[in-house]
Amino acid sequence: MDFLNAIIVIVGLVIFEIVNSIDNAIVNAYVLKTMSERWRKIFLFWGLLIAVFVVRGILPFFVVWLTVPNMGIAEAFLAMFSGSPEVAAAIEIGKPLILMGAGVFLFLLYLHWLFLEEKEPFFVIDRFIKPHYGIWFFACTAVMLVGLLYLAKDNPMLMLSAAIGNAAFFILYGFREQAEKQSELLKEKAGEMSNLSKFLYLEVLDASFSFDGVLGAFAFTTVVPLILIGNGIGALIVRELTIRGVEKVANYRFLKNGAMTSIGILGLLIVSESFGLKFPGFLPTAVTLIIVGIAFWESNKLLKNKTQHV
Repeated sequence: MDFLNAIIVIVGLVIFEIVNSIDNAIVNAYVLKTMSERWRKIFLFWGLLIAVFVVRGILPFFVVWLTVPNMGIAEAFLAMFSGSPEVAAAIEIGKPLILMGAGVFLFLLYLHWLFLEEKEPFFVIDRFIKPHYGIWFFACTAVMLVGLLYLAKDNPMLMLSAAIGNAAFFILYGFREQAEKQSELLKEKAGEMSNLSKFLYLEVLDASFSFDGVLGAFAFTTVVPLILIGNGIGALIVRELTIRGVEKVANYRFLKNGAMTSIGILGLLIVSESFGLKFPGFLPTAVTLIIVGIAFWESNKLLKNKTQHV
């Protein structure tokens, strides 16, 4: 990969990580307000190290290692950063498996938001899907998985990858449901919980959001060092937003629409790629920039109009 393409990939990864983590940053900002100054500093320093260098460092390596299990963990780790052609070739062979699992996960993430989460309609499909259509999420999920398994029937490992992506989503979905309940409890009993409990809650929540970001990163590249750089820079920016007042970002009404729609499109792209379709390397970054850019632009216009009428 040449330098220009690497920069394009990193830019896409940074933007994706930021827009995908806004919800996480909002929760972090709220909880941090209820913590002592000392524990805020602990979270912002140690939490950053854990989120960027541990979670976002281990997850992409682990996903890639699963595609070349014949190598030892230490051997695969060292070879990946040394640019070994053998490892590059092995990863290329296993790439469809990574893309299928990640793509299924991402598209389910989008469908869940589209059918089941509260939203301000913006794109055409947002306006078409009404709140009472929620039951169709489970129907779409089942039909999609059956369709993918049928299309991949000649490749058992690809079928397994689709099933793993599906399972990973619903496992994380169950965890997120519990996290939301815990978040409500935290709002009611913030004064009764210790700073350590809040710190641990934020770390676990960060880890779950990291999972989305890491799997989404494979839409841009399977080169682990680039994923580490792009996700790391994005995580640093999200931490800065948390400190400086993420509520301002939350005022951009359609930003979540842009983030989730781009996630859905990226999911479709990489599932298609797992079946052998080829797309230009810049396409994931272009999709993310255009979709999120439109949502941000319209949100900013709406915000300015409101400010002028106040």
